[in-house]
Amino acid sequence: MLVGVISIEDFSSSMLVGARAAYHVNEDFFVEATYGQAEAGETSFEVLSGGAPFLTDAERDYRYYNVSLGYNLNGETFFTDRWVFNSATYLTLGAGSTEFGGDERFTVTLGAGYRLLLTDFFALHINMKDHLFNSELIGEEKTTHNIEYGLGATFFF
Repeated sequence: MLVGVISIEDFSSSMLVGARAAYHVNEDFFVEATYGQAEAGETSFEVLSGGAPFLTDAERDYRYYNVSLGYNLNGETFFTDRWVFNSATYLTLGAGSTEFGGDERFTVTLGAGYRLLLTDFFALHINMKDHLFNSELIGEEKTTHNIEYGLGATFFF
């Protein structure tokens, strides 16, 4: 489960919801599949001009999926002398697809996060990802950086 905020380049930030599934190959490496969706806000041009919308409502839907390889930097977090939890700072690199503005684009994702394992089967995590894809939505083609900040819960089985 994933909840967060995504800053879609040239548009305002939006709430993001999604799902994530991961397979931990060993203590250091994991593979993760992610799906997320948000609705883009207005561009600064739309806000300042008060003119016609740049995109239709359907074109404002931002959806992505990707598969990432992750690397854990395992450690422990000490809240007190007796409250000690396993934790991991992790890095991810992935590829997938983003559907936005009536177009579907190949996307590369770079990310980092922190996972706190509260029990053997439950963890909380916070992460940041950059979804990079080429877009010509506002005229010339450019690489867009769409930054995601998320909170999640993980159940291990």
